[in-house]
Amino acid sequence: MKKVFFLCLFFSLRFSRVIAAESGESVVVVYNSQMPESKAVAQHYAERRKVPEKQIIGLELPTGEAMSRAEYRTLLEKPLLKYLEGKKLFEFRSDLKLVTNEKSGGLLWKLAESKIRYAVLCYGVPSRITRDNSLSEPESDKLKPELRRNEASVDSELALLPLNDPKRMLAGPAPNPFYGATNRNAINPTNGVLMVARLDGPSAQIARGLVDKAMEAETNGLWGRAYFDIRGVTNEYKLGDDWIRNAAEATRRFGFDTVLDEKPETFSTNFPMSEISLYAGWYDGNVSGPFTKAKVEWMPGAFAYHLHSFSAATLRSTTQNWVGPLLASGATATMGAVDEPYLIGTPDMGVFFSRWLLLGFSYGEAAYASQGMLSWQTTVIGDPLYRPFMRPPQELHEDLQKRGSKLLEWSHLRVVDLNLIQGFPLAEVTAYLETQPITKTSATLTEKLGDLYWAQGKPASAHHAYQAALKMDLTPQHKARLDKYVADTAEAAAKSSEKIKAD
Repeated sequence: MKKVFFLCLFFSLRFSRVIAAESGESVVVVYNSQMPESKAVAQHYAERRKVPEKQIIGLELPTGEAMSRAEYRTLLEKPLLKYLEGKKLFEFRSDLKLVTNEKSGGLLWKLAESKIRYAVLCYGVPSRITRDNSLSEPESDKLKPELRRNEASVDSELALLPLNDPKRMLAGPAPNPFYGATNRNAINPTNGVLMVARLDGPSAQIARGLVDKAMEAETNGLWGRAYFDIRGVTNEYKLGDDWIRNAAEATRRFGFDTVLDEKPETFSTNFPMSEISLYAGWYDGNVSGPFTKAKVEWMPGAFAYHLHSFSAATLRSTTQNWVGPLLASGATATMGAVDEPYLIGTPDMGVFFSRWLLLGFSYGEAAYASQGMLSWQTTVIGDPLYRPFMRPPQELHEDLQKRGSKLLEWSHLRVVDLNLIQGFPLAEVTAYLETQPITKTSATLTEKLGDLYWAQGKPASAHHAYQAALKMDLTPQHKARLDKYVADTAEAAAKSSEKIKAD
């Protein structure tokens, strides 16, 4: 009992930080007034997150996914900035800029106070700005040829709204001063960046549901399994692998059962991907593998990301690219590129997962800390306030226990995984699971017991555990995985001294 108590005590202390949720008062919500369904999404979000009415604005925008530079400037950027100033959500003050050897001085207007940190763009607000070949920017000649482009994601362009700089060069990306930030409060409009995300997807209904699933996970926790898919490359694209490998390490450290596939090909359609809470992989052009099944086994609140140059070229399709299909199949949050960003211009998943899980950033904070470039191609889909890991683990564990929630099994699984990471002996961790009454009715915990027996060189014991789990309540993909484990352990037990006993 002392060992079990120590495991539980360690679990309660492992993540002792408490971060309060931000309110809707930190958000401005923007919808397309030419689309009733856009307004409905905005109203639903505002109601759920208690956004003040003065912080909801409808603008007459194009109803397609793209808008020109001129349309962006005259229909979205300028009216929104005027609205924010008029409602005193943004307050600019004069600031004297001194003369330097490189630049002339003068009187500037600087954003001194901001009542908001986030902007939520609702279904119907265009997601990308098309290239304007008429723009002449001589300074762009200093850029690499492939960066002499001015098309961009609406989200990424609007993130620099607080700078209010009409002379800023539009060709190429702008460096994000908060890439890799560890101080989440520093990401603020007064420091130059507005965190912009969108409730979007193939339909208004899907977009509307993103906040509902996010808030469900905030109440019950985000549970399930983490899956990562790298390419095993050693060339100039290794950076993408490194980012995703670092993401996998962050989820392991947080206590998620984590799968990291290092083979060149992506997950196959038959890969038994069950109870998905977190996913990151690359590099298929269109949705593939387990994500093409009629039912993808997402957990409420799941985040999914597939790195590809055009993963968000359209958000309206359920079959093209990645972002639309992931949302249509049930993911709660994702990111993608509306046009070619080049690898260095995509989000660093290692930074994203470490900030979101380990440092307690909101989804919006983690998304913007993970981007090295703004005024570029990334779009962020999901509720930026989403913070599923804000409740202390022990408090959440006790709440799930009190409510008799089936999700309690995942909390016990995290206890096991956290202690395995810390190097606790396998026998002690196994004893913890064996003494928990819930293990006898939980396929998830009984499977983990089988994993622990297997790790201790006990294939017959593992076989019995997997067989027991097969008789419990299972999802189709969970059953497919256990079927394989039962076959594998039967074969291994036949070659070992530990024999399988008849039931």
